[in-house]
Amino acid sequence: MKKAIFDQKAIPAGIRYCFLLLLLSASARSFGQTRGKVQVVAPPLFDTLLAKRATLNSGKTGGSPAYSSSFGYRVQIYSGTNRKAAFNAQAKCNQEFPELRTYVTYREPNFKIRAGDFRTRIEAERMKQQLSAVFPALFIISEKINPPKTAISND
Repeated sequence: MKKAIFDQKAIPAGIRYCFLLLLLSASARSFGQTRGKVQVVAPPLFDTLLAKRATLNSGKTGGSPAYSSSFGYRVQIYSGTNRKAAFNAQAKCNQEFPELRTYVTYREPNFKIRAGDFRTRIEAERMKQQLSAVFPALFIISEKINPPKTAISND
């Protein structure tokens, strides 16, 4: 009698296992990766801009140097917590040396005013000597500089 009860329970359990295997195989097949196509939609000027950027970076711009930033030197003319004094130092530098670019950076709690974009330390030392008459404490800082302005045509 116990065997008959066991057989009656075995049939629904077997159906459940078959159904589970069928479900797992169907889900594994549906999650398989298939190859697809990628279509890039871009405006027509995008390709010309990429080509122009490549020529600018390669240095073949008709004799002018390539536009790229690199590391160089700047002369630090002010460092302190007083914002008004920092901007006064920048204005004074711009008044005395109008051709010299100045940069203001703020890292809590200090304002720093740096001047120039020099490729070599010798150039920075020369400017430091000129600025020493106007500003008492000067430092030469090595950091990323902006390249000199060049004339770029829109061909």
